[in-house]
Amino acid sequence: MTDVWRSTGEVPADLGRTVVTIGNFDGVHLGHQHVIRRAREVADGLGIARVVAVTFDPHPIAVLRPEHAPPTLTDITSRVVLLDRAGVDAVLVLPFSREVADWSPERFVDEVVSGALRAAAVVVGANFRFGNRAAGDVATLRDLGAERGFTAEGIPLDGGPQVWSSTCVRNCLVAGDVEGAAEALGRTFGVRGEVVRGDRRGRELGYPTANVPPGGSAAPADGVYAGWLRREDTGEVFPAAISVGTNPTFAGERERRVEAYVLDRDDLELYGVVVEVLFLDRIRGMRRFDSADQLVETMADDVRRTRERLATEEQPA
Repeated sequence: MTDVWRSTGEVPADLGRTVVTIGNFDGVHLGHQHVIRRAREVADGLGIARVVAVTFDPHPIAVLRPEHAPPTLTDITSRVVLLDRAGVDAVLVLPFSREVADWSPERFVDEVVSGALRAAAVVVGANFRFGNRAAGDVATLRDLGAERGFTAEGIPLDGGPQVWSSTCVRNCLVAGDVEGAAEALGRTFGVRGEVVRGDRRGRELGYPTANVPPGGSAAPADGVYAGWLRREDTGEVFPAAISVGTNPTFAGERERRVEAYVLDRDDLELYGVVVEVLFLDRIRGMRRFDSADQLVETMADDVRRTRERLATEEQPA
């Protein structure tokens, strides 16, 4: 399992030389995976055992321009798991603050890249920027590396920035295009969180749901989706019809929710359990109904359509 260090002070003193890749890695989409594969190739060529990914928490924009901070595609826990699957051996989660934002490119390299991580090589995306006011780029890394004993390269994203970018994934989600998001991510998009108690209206209507508030995480456009619910504690995966939105049929509801009804199961005790709700396909947009009876009738159709859609799909691992 990937080692996780929450500061440079946690990096082992006997780490040895490494190949380092740096970025926000929000979503760990295909572009990120492409860069990590290249980092692994470089490490193998140099006979170096460890590829280390450096990421930031919170997202730098959330610190520097919080009013413009995008919803995150992955929390740190999910990001580390995905980086592990992509092939890194360790993750340095660098706490990001205004102080760190003020570091010069030279200081970032000296404290993190060549200092704590003893990099022999650095592999980043071609558009990588770092240091105060984004003063450093790949050329800066090469120049600093020549003085400090590491190489640096920037990797173009062969799929194009429109496909392999966190922004593209968010744009797909805003449009309810979870299939497009999955194409850019290389996997089914999911929302992770702890199941909380809601108003239990779904149970009263015959469709008990697991309520996962998205908080600051990205979620698809309001509507109903076919997908799955995965329990983090047991790894079990269940087919689910998923509702995203504020439930406009009932007055006074303003909180946006992700609610997953596990098909044919009313015996699951999920309160307090961390789950991931996975979105395969959009069934319909969100609608307001004139009565609870109309809503229940439509929910039954949603479940039928979800069952049909999932019948041809393999359950995610």
